[in-house]
Order: sequence, then C-alpha cells, then structure tokens
Amino acid sequence: MSTQTDPQRMEKIVSLCKRRGFIFQSSEIYGGLNGVWDYGPLGAELKRNLKDYWWRVMVRERDDVVGLDGAILTHRAVLKASGHEDTFSDPMVDCRNCKARLRADQIGDKQQCPICGSKDLTEPRPFNLMFSTQVGASADPDSIAYLRPETAQSIFVQFKNVLDTSRKKLPFGIAQIGKAFRNEINPRNFTFRSREFEQMELEYFCRPEQGMELLEYWKEERLRFYENIGIPRAKLNVLTVPDEERAFYSKGTYDIEYEFPFGVQELEGVAYRTDYDLTQHQKASGKPLEYFDDETKQRFVPHVIEPSAGVDRTVLALICEAYAEDSAPDEKGKMETRIVLRFHPRIAPVKAAVFPLLKNKPELVTKAREVQQLLRPHMNVFYDEGGAIGRRYRRQDEIGTPFGITVDFETLGERGDELRDTVTVRERDSMKQDRVKISELLARLLPMIT
Repeated sequence: MSTQTDPQRMEKIVSLCKRRGFIFQSSEIYGGLNGVWDYGPLGAELKRNLKDYWWRVMVRERDDVVGLDGAILTHRAVLKASGHEDTFSDPMVDCRNCKARLRADQIGDKQQCPICGSKDLTEPRPFNLMFSTQVGASADPDSIAYLRPETAQSIFVQFKNVLDTSRKKLPFGIAQIGKAFRNEINPRNFTFRSREFEQMELEYFCRPEQGMELLEYWKEERLRFYENIGIPRAKLNVLTVPDEERAFYSKGTYDIEYEFPFGVQELEGVAYRTDYDLTQHQKASGKPLEYFDDETKQRFVPHVIEPSAGVDRTVLALICEAYAEDSAPDEKGKMETRIVLRFHPRIAPVKAAVFPLLKNKPELVTKAREVQQLLRPHMNVFYDEGGAIGRRYRRQDEIGTPFGITVDFETLGERGDELRDTVTVRERDSMKQDRVKISELLARLLPMIT
C-alpha cells in the first residue's frame, strides 16, 4: 500500500464537494465553525445511501442483530463508569510563538511546531475531548451531562432491556447509527477528523470462548462491506494493533485503513472488548447485566466484538475513491478533460438522469417526464433539459450519476415504429449507449443499484 500523499488531488476533491453540493463548511457565511460540516443535497443523499446499505446488511438481512437509537445526551454516571470522564483525553501542546494548539502526536520527533517551526512549546497536558452541558435549570455538579463521545455506551446500558424484549440468544448484536461529539484539539483533513461526526457501530455479544473466532469473522465481514460499496480490497489495509497500543481490556483489535490522498488512515476499528463494558456498568449501577444460558443454567457477563465505522470518514473515502479525470469528446468531437465520480451505483446519490433531447419540443418533454415518474418511486432521478446533451452528460458525470436516459425522436416513433417507446441509456464509466424499451427500464436498472 502506498504511503505517498497527493495534496493536489485532495484540493480538487474539496473544491468539487463544495461546487457540486456534497459538503459545505458549517456556518460559512459567519466565518465557519472549525471541525463541523454540513452536507448539501448530494452529500445528504450519498450519506443516506451509505447508512441505509450498512443498516440493510448489518440488521435487516440478519436474524442475529437488532437495532437501537440511543439518546445523544448522556448521563454523567454512564461516562464515569465507562472511564471516559477520567481518561478520554489527548495530550495537548501549545506553541508559544504562533499560539497554535496541537495534539502532542503532531509534533513529531523534531519537537517543533509543524505550523511555524518554532521549538518554543509547552509541556504536553491532558485535554478532555468530551463536550459537557447542563441539564435543567440549575448549574451544579448534579446537572452535568455530556454529548456522547461514541454511540457504544447507550448500547451497553440498554443491553438488558434489548435482551429481554428481543429474546435473542447468544451470539447476537445490537446495531446503532448516530451522532457523536469530540472536542478535537486540531480538526484536520477535511471531514476526516471532526468535532461532530456520525458512527455506524455494532456490539456483538457472545460467550467468552467465541470471542477470538468472531473477531476474525467480523473483520472479514467488514472488508467485504467496503468492497460492496466500491472500495477495492487493494486500497484497504488491515493493521493488527500491537499489544502496547490496544486498550488494556482488549484481547485483539484490527484497524481497517484506507489510502486517502493525505495518507493511510483508519476507517474502522474491529475490537474484541471482552466483558469490560458490561462489567463496568454492572458494578457502577448495581443492576445485573448478565445473560442466562437456558442450556447450562449459568449466568455470566457476555463478551463483545465491536466493529465501529465512521460515516463521515467512509463518505470521504467513497468520494476520494470515486474521483477520476479522463478524456471524452465534446460536442464537436474534440477531446477534453472529463471529471467523473465513479461511485458504485448502489451508493451514488443520483441513480439516473432523464433528458429530453430538445426542451422546445413538448412531445419530448412530456415523454421524458413520464420516464422520470416511472423511475422515481424506485430511485433518486434527476431531470435536466438545459443545454446541449453533451454538457448535460458532463454535469451528471461530475456528480457520479451512473445512468443517463435520453428521450429523442426515435422514442416518439418519428423515425419508424421499430424504436418507438425506446430510450438511449448511457453508462457513465464506459460512456457506452444502448437502446432500451421504456417498459424494460426498471428491470435493467434495479439489479445494478440495489
């Protein structure tokens, strides 16, 4: 796997994200809020497609996983028991010269500021990453709560309720997609490290003797997931986290990494957390969080495997992987540079675009609208009648639409009945065009986008 970075490519991707409505700086008209991002129309669709597919393969298509939607506001006692309140911090260093605040791991071996080069730095000191708030009218220690720094803890504290109501048997999992918040010292690399982000997490509970085998199982399942959304295995690296870097309660952790233009970075962690979390909450709350085995008649605290993925990081990886430049002929046949996002069709924010060949021909417009209405209940469809057809194709290529559908004079039967009620379907990556009957469009497209 390459360790080289490509800042120029990253600049092009960031520019495209704003220009085409994928990602905007939050509160941009007021100068922006560092480390916080808003997803525009296309970004919201891309993000939704990713989350829907994750939920589908992790919950809907499995009998051994159920879902949860936990609250963002978190009781202080929960994060005290989990260890977050006391230990969830990064070492922070200040540069006395340029006043920059940096994570200690950004300083490097040279012990100098990466921004101004000064070696006049403060000693590292802990900086708690959690956002605290007050619940209720009084501002006292008893009213302190936190914006959750991860989605996992709500799963652990609701374990018994989910177990009792779902009547699942080990091994089984509880899945959740939701927002989390970390007051990062220095957010960087676009949306990769943010203060507000979204996670897709599974806590998969099992018997102690199943832990290591299931750790390997979930590593492979997660690698397969990324391949199925368009990130090839060759761009993924599995890092076996060494003993000295793992959490003390973990018996094994894998980091699934992706080759971003700014370097190889973590997409997802797959960790064997043993029984640490449930045991901590059982001790702190005084409430039993055990599993009763009907066969052995024993009670025990289950162990857990945690595949934890970042939604925003995965969206960024999808965009980085999809971005490409090639050559294509313009309206006069002259070759020009084409910017294209080669999203997998199941992830692409717009699945198909419908074009009447000419907007001043009412019959073409009417038929194109009919095709749009035919497809709309099944997929996100974009309608465009402005400009030359080649320009319209280019606009859709740039946002990653896999299929362009053109309604032309052949569709109306003006050049013979043989092609009546057929349309031209153009494929984004190859730019190949085929004639397809309107009645067969859904059968043609649906298998490729699901």
